[in-house]
Amino acid sequence: MTTQEVKRKLAAILSADVKGYSRLMSEDEVGTIQTLNAYKEVMTGMIQHHRGRVVDAPGDNVLAEFGSVVDAVECAVEIQKELKTRNADLPENRKMEFRIGVNLGDVVEDGEQILGDGVNIAARLESLAEAGGICISGTAFDQVKNKLNLGYKYLGEQTVKNISEPVRVYRVLMEPGATGKVIGEKKAKPKKWHRVALRLIIFLFVLSAFLAIWHFYFRPPSVEVASREKMAFPLPDVPSIAVLPFVNMSGDPKQEFLSDGITEEIITALSKIRALFVISRQSTFSYKGKPVKVKQVSEELGVRYVLEGSVQRSGDRIRINAQLIDALKGHHIWAERYDRDLKDLFALQDEVTLKVLTAIRVKLTEGELFSGYGKYYGGKQSLDCYLKIIEGNDLVSRRNIKDNNMARRIAEEALAMCPEIPLAYLLMAYVHQNDYWFGTTKSPQESTEKAIELVQKALALDDSLAEAHGFLGFLYTQKREYEKGITQGERAVALNPGDSTVLVYYAISLNFAGRSEEAITLLQKAIRLNPIGSYYNYLCNLHLGNAFMFTGRYEEAVSAYKMAIQRAPNNMWPHLMLTATYSEMGREKEAQAEAAEVFRINPKFSLDFWGKTALIREQSVRDKIFNALRKAGLK
Repeated sequence: MTTQEVKRKLAAILSADVKGYSRLMSEDEVGTIQTLNAYKEVMTGMIQHHRGRVVDAPGDNVLAEFGSVVDAVECAVEIQKELKTRNADLPENRKMEFRIGVNLGDVVEDGEQILGDGVNIAARLESLAEAGGICISGTAFDQVKNKLNLGYKYLGEQTVKNISEPVRVYRVLMEPGATGKVIGEKKAKPKKWHRVALRLIIFLFVLSAFLAIWHFYFRPPSVEVASREKMAFPLPDVPSIAVLPFVNMSGDPKQEFLSDGITEEIITALSKIRALFVISRQSTFSYKGKPVKVKQVSEELGVRYVLEGSVQRSGDRIRINAQLIDALKGHHIWAERYDRDLKDLFALQDEVTLKVLTAIRVKLTEGELFSGYGKYYGGKQSLDCYLKIIEGNDLVSRRNIKDNNMARRIAEEALAMCPEIPLAYLLMAYVHQNDYWFGTTKSPQESTEKAIELVQKALALDDSLAEAHGFLGFLYTQKREYEKGITQGERAVALNPGDSTVLVYYAISLNFAGRSEEAITLLQKAIRLNPIGSYYNYLCNLHLGNAFMFTGRYEEAVSAYKMAIQRAPNNMWPHLMLTATYSEMGREKEAQAEAAEVFRINPKFSLDFWGKTALIREQSVRDKIFNALRKAGLK
């Protein structure tokens, strides 16, 4: 660590170890390890409850840091009381008693670790404590003596290993009659240098608080400021945000699905808030793995706020770092680090979402308290299903036969493991829909019916799934059951009006049913929510072009189709519809050029096939397009 990299801070340090650990291990290794693990789990929970974090826990040691020495001492007392209760059930020779030391002092940050005399003194205090007892330093005592219902016994100035100056030491008295007592302190009056040290510590504490306030509110911008004038889209009237893919810091590529899933959950939860504008995952995930700046993201997506973070999994523990940046001001307005059990993952995702809303001053209205998908996942097996479903959705979204077949296998495994989770049925429904489009099914009709059956099973388990209602509406439209499709689309948008995928599904149902003007508004909103996401942006522009074409707005249709072709140059449908549009406009050469593109992509194309598969409800619109295609040379 170089001098420039050294980062210091004032912290309350709790250090604990087991008295007589070597004896316990020599007598019963397995039993000792089991008890130790159980006790350390209890201690970790209490540390987190008191707003601390476990820094390290090798062997029988536990090292934790707190922002408040009051929290640290309260936590130490609760730990000893709880372990005393647990030890009461064990034989005398098997009792596992911890010694705890608490110090308030300066530490050096080295990544996630903390080092320095502040930590060393806590460890030395621990060795001075009795089994089941607590010793605290003079600096800690000075902060807690009048704030906790405890007593203290002054043990004098102790010379401890590797610390140049003696340390004032106090034993915490936890007995009922000891509250408010300080025994023996008058026999050892503090020396002048102690008072100077205390004043210095208080000064450092005040300075740290000032620097923190300056850092978050008054310091010059730490990131390049975004420009309203350079934004690709005007800023919405409500707070706008893009959630970048959280970075997988686990060193294990398999954990990519976990970090992606966390990102998606936060986006889904935020998109349900009507007073917030949230860019879709398809657009933000286009930045995945790329070294982008907040300014770039803000200007390309037209948003004010950018949320970014990282995820690190270690066994059954997970660490999430998140920070929210105001791109127009160029500084962080909120940052947090979370260390939790993996089982708390979904509650943690909601907590991050709520912190974001608080930071940008968006208030929840009644009924908007998001629950996300975490309500489906409880135990270890459910979490495995969650990761499988994320992986399966990733494969489905690639839209090729090989990946779709892999997604089918994963969906089957998820359904077998967790038949109570609705998203597994939705995943399998998407697999069958891809079969329909890829032509890899013996009966397209059966594939559609199977997809509908699976979505209905998902909704039977949870009727609040907006995407499932939207997809079901699309499937009904595919069967030409237009009114059913519109009903499902309405339900989907009511559940999540900020989800671009839901808007696209509903717009498709409206458009093919003959309500193209309504579809245009929805599709334009969906494109704004998903300005650069490849597939769904293509889909939006294709159907926006259709809506313009159906209503005779040909110039606008040409622009939309060209955008769709830019996103998917080898997809036949925008070339086909652009052929019809140019033909209707009398631009014969351009129509013939697009017709040649249709044959390039699909040499077997026929107007007869198009006529049988077109989903357009109104016969007059079908006839117009059919005649325009034939005029352009398609047969």
